Amino acid sequence: MSIFSDNIRFLRGKKEKTQQELADSLAITRSRYVAYEDGRSEPPIELIVKISKLFHVSIDLLVSVDIRKYPVEEILKLPDNRIVLPVIVDHSGNNVIEIVSQKASMGYLEGYSDVGYIENLQRVTLPFLANGKYRAFPADGDSMPPFKNGSYIVGKYVEQIDDLKPGKTYVFITLNNGITYKRFAGRSGNKISVTADNVFYEPYDIPVEEIVEVWQYASGIFPADFEPDHSEQADIKEMFFELKKDIRELEDKVSGKSK
Repeated sequence: MSIFSDNIRFLRGKKEKTQQELADSLAITRSRYVAYEDGRSEPPIELIVKISKLFHVSIDLLVSVDIRKYPVEEILKLPDNRIVLPVIVDHSGNNVIEIVSQKASMGYLEGYSDVGYIENLQRVTLPFLANGKYRAFPADGDSMPPFKNGSYIVGKYVEQIDDLKPGKTYVFITLNNGITYKRFAGRSGNKISVTADNVFYEPYDIPVEEIVEVWQYASGIFPADFEPDHSEQADIKEMFFELKKDIRELEDKVSGKSK
């Protein structure tokens, strides 16, 4: 017997399913399934993925943790029922940071849980970032200064939506908007509110069910020619930001009085 075989036997019992029913769900014969449950054979990786999806338990827990010792209902589920967060290490076993380039970002929604996709990303090591899983995403647009096109936001993986802190910035991976970097404002029911630091952009809500991943801002990678905006043009831009903010506050006051 193995931890894996013990776990699938236990989980089948929790689901109150027969071995035949589980075999049918996996599109295999009963005898083949029984061999896995008895520990006489090990399933191929593609079947382990199917089993983990069927039980909604991540692969790492399924093969390495005796989940009979824990309440199944309290086992952490990653966002979007993702099966496993691929983690790449160097030859010394050190955690590395994958760089999701602008080109690679186009396929991130399809590849974020694919080990092959993650392995093909460029990688760097930042020794001052530890105790967590980090990934770098490309900045896009001008909604979150000082990040501009060509720079990268390094984020630390967040496991639970409830761990988000108001006022902190995050990279949100969503089904509708892909990769976006915004400041978390708060949560109301099944939606979270986010804002841009550039006041020209209106705040908006994201349904929780559309969120695939969340990465909290940890550091930034800027292009070689990056310079902070201290020019006269930047001062003018800041003036317009403040003006827009004042107009919005005035509109809110007028709207409040008219109610």
